[in-house]
Amino acid sequence: MAKRKESARTKQFPDESSSDESDIDMLDVEFEWFDPQPEHDFHGLKTLLRQLFDVDSQIFDLSALTDLILAQPLLGSTVKVDGNQSDPYAFLTILNLHQHRDEPAVSALMDYIKKQTKTNASLKVIEDLLNAPAKAQIGLILTERLVNIPSEVVPPMYKMLVEEIGWALEEKEPYSFTHYLILSKTYQEIASTLDQEDGRPQKKKKKNKSMVDELEKQFYFHPEDEVLERHSSAHGGFRYIKEDAAGQSDAKRTFQELGIKPQGHMILIESAELEATVKALEEYLQTN
Repeated sequence: MAKRKESARTKQFPDESSSDESDIDMLDVEFEWFDPQPEHDFHGLKTLLRQLFDVDSQIFDLSALTDLILAQPLLGSTVKVDGNQSDPYAFLTILNLHQHRDEPAVSALMDYIKKQTKTNASLKVIEDLLNAPAKAQIGLILTERLVNIPSEVVPPMYKMLVEEIGWALEEKEPYSFTHYLILSKTYQEIASTLDQEDGRPQKKKKKNKSMVDELEKQFYFHPEDEVLERHSSAHGGFRYIKEDAAGQSDAKRTFQELGIKPQGHMILIESAELEATVKALEEYLQTN
């Protein structure tokens, strides 16, 4: 039985040969929220984890990480459209980093997080907290969805997570956190290299400051991250360790002249702020 059922609108994209944005159709889809199902969700969750970690996914044992997520079926949610036995289109879960610190998959993930926090001064507080488990208990929130899935599926997953953590605490389960760390991803638009590689004549364009600023601007794969950041105590981006080879960004082009360069992103939220953050998520996505 589904935890929740709700209709939402999702995009159906046109054929790749079409450049007309008006060709995008909107479909009404009925989404259902379920507890993670070990019998049915392994491959779908592993695929979503690979998408979340992007090129750095090869660093991790995604199978072991997926098994760990499925080992706590009463915490977290999946979103499906074809019933309980179908693949998840989105998921959200939380892992107790201190409790699972001796698990090789979690140990590798913690090492990765610490390494990446050193590349951005805004993230130093996260490293400090991870190195002081006696003072801080961090719950790692992992969440991802397929590209066409609307952001409206996200607030119910966070809302159910808050409820499930409350129930777990009543049962004396180890989910008393001081902070929540969300791993996400953003991207920047970058100039395409296709024309140069094809030998096409190029018009020399003078890059003024506004053009450079626009290319360095951060964009969100997950619109809800803007709200999460406003309620965070720290947030910031980092480059992937296994960055794409030259030209790979052109395979992820958003406009005719631009490719995109994904990067990792971390958001730290204090436990006292979580409920207010979830409420703000609901309000933001209802009006956008």
